[in-house]
Amino acid sequence: MKTPAAAQRILDTLERDYPDADTELHYENPYQLLVATILSAQATDAGVNQVTPELFRRYPDARALARADREKLEALIHSTGFFRQKAKSLLGMAAALVERHAGAVPADMAALTALPGVGRKTANVVLGHALGVPGLPVDRHVLRVANRIGLAASDDPEEVEQQLCERLPPSRWTRCSDVLILHGRRICKPTPDCAHCSITKDCAYYHSARRDSPAPRTARGRSAKKAAQRPSQRRP
Repeated sequence: MKTPAAAQRILDTLERDYPDADTELHYENPYQLLVATILSAQATDAGVNQVTPELFRRYPDARALARADREKLEALIHSTGFFRQKAKSLLGMAAALVERHAGAVPADMAALTALPGVGRKTANVVLGHALGVPGLPVDRHVLRVANRIGLAASDDPEEVEQQLCERLPPSRWTRCSDVLILHGRRICKPTPDCAHCSITKDCAYYHSARRDSPAPRTARGRSAKKAAQRPSQRRP
């Protein structure tokens, strides 16, 4: 895996590529971001952003959401998918916020992940973006890109989070997640666009792919490289 110095150099480059990297979910306070992040599971941020304005108008805080009618809530969030489970999570989360935290969103990982429907990734999103607490959310893009580059070496999101955090100061954790997500969406897709990537010189996947690629072959089956090195022979 990359050294801390290499990790920060890579992050410097990606931050120049994506200077405005941030969560694409729309929110005005920690409660709204918590709700939006729960809804974003198996949904696009754009799709969630279409639902949340009316959702927040009807249920502007945890107390209002905790009193929501389940069927009406399900109808409101139907387009985000898995709406029954998400409605259950939202109602449970809101009730727990009211009961345990007087309706406020706690700035603490353990307290957040104790809420119904809130896992470590969701907690890190809220901590890092809305509460000013260092957090490094690991979604599928971060998981894929970090492993490809060589910043991490695991298929487990929590292990990848730990490996990334060990290589970066806390002040860069959230920003690291944001730029890796954008890089994964725009360049380092499941089929990567290496030709337009700015960090190929530091990318383990890129160098491995080049090393493993066979040399191009001529029409007669010889490698192009060997054919180029062989002196031409003219017939008299």
